Amino acid sequence: MSYGIPSAEPSADIPVCPRHPDRPSYVRCQRCGRPACPECQRAAAVGFQCIDCVNEQKRTTPTYRSPYGGALAVGRPLVTFVIIGLCALVYVLQWVVPGDAVFQNFAFANVFAENEPWRMLTSAFLHSTGFLLHIVLNMYTLWIFGQALEPLLGRIRFLAVYLISAVGGSVGFLLLTPDRPLVGVVGASGAIFGLFGAMLVVQRHRGGETKQLWVLIAINGAIGFFVPSIAWQAHLGGLITGGLAAAAIAYAPRGKNQALLQAGGLALVAGLLAVVTWFRVSAG
Repeated sequence: MSYGIPSAEPSADIPVCPRHPDRPSYVRCQRCGRPACPECQRAAAVGFQCIDCVNEQKRTTPTYRSPYGGALAVGRPLVTFVIIGLCALVYVLQWVVPGDAVFQNFAFANVFAENEPWRMLTSAFLHSTGFLLHIVLNMYTLWIFGQALEPLLGRIRFLAVYLISAVGGSVGFLLLTPDRPLVGVVGASGAIFGLFGAMLVVQRHRGGETKQLWVLIAINGAIGFFVPSIAWQAHLGGLITGGLAAAAIAYAPRGKNQALLQAGGLALVAGLLAVVTWFRVSAG
């Protein structure tokens, strides 16, 4: 008597996954009807779809863009919330890390421009621990303007404008303040004023009303001249930089090279800040 050895291959009448022919697959794709093993199944609104149909749907679904070419930022302003969260985290660290180490290592002063230029950016995430309203007002303003600008520009472009404006604020302080090595600058105000400048440019480009924005800029700018602890130089530097960065985005010609032209414009603004810093440091 002979005994048959069971075959490892599925029989011809058992459906198998096209991607894995050795796997019996009794679940079929709701779109194309082909069998799909558990590894190749993707949950759909009704039933499952195979991975090939999911990929094809992604390729054929149009990508919606913001008015300035960025991927449309739907829902909550994610980048804005992340920046607020980082500032809040750093503020807590300023309190809990002993020896004022966070301030000493990341605040900006003119003396650090040559050898530690990264402080021009990191200082924008620090705030005064002796004045709670410093961080509260900055984060509230960031929240207000972030909700308006992030969907218009797109998340990556909005983040670029914010970070470049933060550096621009430090460069403004460097240019307009005599060398005082012991004067440290912290706060997101330069970047916030950059958003003021960006919103002004975007509103003008879209044909919107700008009178109220001019009043807001004038009031906030004037405060810096009457309160000694506020660096109006950083505000002015951030305002100008944010306007230039937004102009590079808003006025780039539309078309397939729009993103490339926008990136080049932003790089040009960042390069200009680097050149200005180099000349200021070289001049002593």
